[in-house]
Amino acid sequence: MMSNTNNLIFKGLHIVAWVIFVGLCIEAGGLIVNFFYSLYEPEFVQNLYQNLDLTEMYKQSKWAFFNVYSFLIVISILKAYLFYILLRLMHKMDLLKPFNMYVSRQISLMSYYTLSIGLLSYLGRQVAISLTHQGYVIDNLNHFWADSQAFIVMGAVLYIIATIFKKGVEIQNENDLTV
Repeated sequence: MMSNTNNLIFKGLHIVAWVIFVGLCIEAGGLIVNFFYSLYEPEFVQNLYQNLDLTEMYKQSKWAFFNVYSFLIVISILKAYLFYILLRLMHKMDLLKPFNMYVSRQISLMSYYTLSIGLLSYLGRQVAISLTHQGYVIDNLNHFWADSQAFIVMGAVLYIIATIFKKGVEIQNENDLTV
């Protein structure tokens, strides 16, 4: 049986997850809007989301511009989707019987997305460093992939937890069959 304190903490975490999810959706939407404004009305971009103005990069190299924006948009969408998976899990999970195939699959899925975010962020950071060596000014992008290593480690930890959950489901199913 779950205590009232644990239930309250779980509901509080659910609310926090919703707030983070909404924030990540706003970030992804803001980056997408910035991207299109950069293409069609570049003089307006300085007034948009995070003042992310890459028009100089666009003028120097369209390839570099599209490459950097692809990383930014894909990573932000993946982060939002990761929290969508978490919210679905929190909504459908039965805390009295957490070891089931649904929870196991969702945690596995979260580990794959988290690892993907980490690897793409790391790759994006390496591309940004390469572009810096070529003379592009991209200091305003560093915060978008500063947490790449944390996502890689978190993806590995989630994978381990998913493996434990999968084994727990197998053991629970064996016990249910023998009873």
